[in-house]
Amino acid sequence: QVQLVESGGGLVQAGGSLRLSCAASGTIFSINAMGWYRQAPGKQRELVATVTSGGSTTYADSVKGRFTISRDNAKNTVYLQMNSLKPEDTAVYYCNADLQTKVAGPTYRYWGRGTQVTVSS
Repeated sequence: QVQLVESGGGLVQAGGSLRLSCAASGTIFSINAMGWYRQAPGKQRELVATVTSGGSTTYADSVKGRFTISRDNAKNTVYLQMNSLKPEDTAVYYCNADLQTKVAGPTYRYWGRGTQVTVSS
């Protein structure tokens, strides 16, 4: 069984910073891409950032230059450093991981339960 657990959300004023963490645990053989998505009230879930096992990253245009995604492969953990936060960044942030649970097994996407980020103006 695989679990992804996010932490680091909270309430912050506009212009402030937060760092989210997401640790994957359980029966894991390898992890390919990891990423962060977010969902604001009344909106669809949207991609924030992704990072491959080799460290290549992609970002949504709305967060480029403000957010940084990184990962620690030894700890099966992905991070999201969020700077210059804006009220429109308010959302539940979810991490995911595309991983295999056994050698030569299929790759599945697993999701965390989410962590709330609220940015006040």
